[in-house]
Amino acid sequence: MFKHNLRVVKKEATVKALADAAFELTLEHGLEGFVVEDLVQKAGYSRRTFANHFTCKEEAVVAGAFMINDTIEVENLLANLSEETSLIDVLFHLVKMQITIELFKKMNKIVNLSQEYPSLKPYFLDKMSDMQYQANNVLLEISNGKYDEVYIHLLVGAVYGAILPVVNGSLNVLLPDQTLTDSSFHQYLDKIYQHLKNGFNH
Repeated sequence: MFKHNLRVVKKEATVKALADAAFELTLEHGLEGFVVEDLVQKAGYSRRTFANHFTCKEEAVVAGAFMINDTIEVENLLANLSEETSLIDVLFHLVKMQITIELFKKMNKIVNLSQEYPSLKPYFLDKMSDMQYQANNVLLEISNGKYDEVYIHLLVGAVYGAILPVVNGSLNVLLPDQTLTDSSFHQYLDKIYQHLKNGFNH
């Protein structure tokens, strides 16, 4: 078991190093300003190692923007839930853990890069879908059949559907002279929460 955990940790460290290098090189030189060989040299790995984890540099670049999630924090949340905690409350705890201000800013950079390099967009949308899928599975597990699955999918879809327009800039939640902070982003999440509490009572 210990050896298995070490393998998992080593794999995660490798993936993170490659993804971070890809993301940093893209910010510095643009997507077309480097090749995979530059990426692996920067990360300190081989092309073969890169190929074991990513299909292309675009996938690695987007992964580099999402390398922040803390699964231990989520596990602690789930371990300490009371039976009275509503699904909406659980979901918003998860979202605030998943999407930190640091992650949000990186996601926004990927969106901006995708406008210049459209080949990044499918990988970004795939990552967003993964986050939504993870949250959906957590709620399904917690629900344990007590709630209709359609309700859970609708609830999760509503939250992530409201977050995406802020990430891609089509919905501006700030005044022109403001910058996004943890406080302002959480205020926006709280606004979504209140709308859902008022209209999605179960």
